Amino acid sequence: MRKVLLLLLATATLASCKSSKKGKAGKPGVQGEIVATQQSQKWNNKKPYGMVPIPGGAFVLGQADMDFSGSVGKAPLTTVTVSAFYMDDTEVTNAEYREFIKYVKDSIARTRLAERADQEGEEGIGRYAFLNKKSESEQNAYQQMLEERGGREGYDESKKLDWSVPLEWRTANYPDVAYAEVMESMYYPPEERFNNERVIDPRKLIYQFTWIDQLEAVKKKGRGESFLKREEIAIYPDTTVWLRDFNYSFNEPLFEQYFWHKAYSKYPVVGVTWDQARAFCAYSTKSKNDYNQSRKKKIEKVFPYRLPSEVEWEYAARGGLENASYPWGGPYLIDDRGCYLANFKPKRGDYMEGEKGFLYTAPVKSFQKNGFGLYDMAGNVSEWTVSAFNNSSYIISSTLNPYLGNRIEDPRKVIKGGSWKDIGYMLMVSERDWEHKDSARSYIGFRRVQTIPEGSNVKFPKIKKLQ
Repeated sequence: MRKVLLLLLATATLASCKSSKKGKAGKPGVQGEIVATQQSQKWNNKKPYGMVPIPGGAFVLGQADMDFSGSVGKAPLTTVTVSAFYMDDTEVTNAEYREFIKYVKDSIARTRLAERADQEGEEGIGRYAFLNKKSESEQNAYQQMLEERGGREGYDESKKLDWSVPLEWRTANYPDVAYAEVMESMYYPPEERFNNERVIDPRKLIYQFTWIDQLEAVKKKGRGESFLKREEIAIYPDTTVWLRDFNYSFNEPLFEQYFWHKAYSKYPVVGVTWDQARAFCAYSTKSKNDYNQSRKKKIEKVFPYRLPSEVEWEYAARGGLENASYPWGGPYLIDDRGCYLANFKPKRGDYMEGEKGFLYTAPVKSFQKNGFGLYDMAGNVSEWTVSAFNNSSYIISSTLNPYLGNRIEDPRKVIKGGSWKDIGYMLMVSERDWEHKDSARSYIGFRRVQTIPEGSNVKFPKIKKLQ
């Protein structure tokens, strides 16, 4: 008995010594100390697919080498500092934008089917009912409260769609008449069809998203629904731009095939307005966050995808080169072998860059990337930025991440980079141009960026000097 008692006493003493080595003083709530529960460490920021990290830095903004026009919009030169961010290595392609179209089309069809199933409860269409209708007995208290209140304004969790049930788009596979009626409402009505061809009505493809006007909220020192902006954007690209942008030019094949034909999958999407580009960014954020939340081990929400500011775009286009005319340096538009370095109009009336040039847009990655690893930062298509166009923006904006604010009501937005229809001067990284935000053009596309927060554990590539 005595041996057992001594053994227990020795074990307790050992455990006490082991505990004292770790120390309890550092734990919250012990001995009154305030210690963070999370260890201080760098956050592993996973690189988004198709993007490259752009390191933060300072550069001279504006036309540092030459200024043919001498306009006030391009002066004076200013040294500014830009924070790090991710950027798409290419413009958003037709194939990528088609995924956006497909999601919106499917979600609208599923919502209509679920609402019809909720009304009629028929067996065939009933497979597409809202998830809460399929498992009412398994609803938690929060879901029951939402259903009793009829949902919330905006996103309604009680009307969550069941994406596990595949949609049937072939008429021969429609399960019942109710399903057929709902799906038929997605197509052009018979009186508007060409050769009686059933085609999805793009007017039905509306994407809804919300965002907070933070600048306005800070300005008015408020918070609430008045600063929550809800938008509904018709997202289908305007394919008629190939006919409207050019008079007396045979561009009908591009009007009919450029966006949907597989041959153009790797070409940059065009015919998108500034708002449609923003809607694509909002969908990108939602898609990634939905995936993160669906995983067994929940992942933090991503920083929102967005359009770059004018200054971010110019900084990225320079590729780490100081006072360079073009993304590859310059001042020439051809390399030492006589090959053109971008897709643009080299001569009056000549839209082909040599024997293997491109008449209109070119597939992304057809030309050399810049020092940051970005393709087509000059030529191919001009690109939307989030910035409002202002001749005095270089003067009145800050030198730290210059930005005039989210002036969404300003009708003129900055576009950068020049396009396939422009002369070489328009391809200069410092050249600025603008377009009305509700305009769609055959020579304007876009690419996304995502903020990299300070303290992220990001491996930035070594800058490749191309000069």
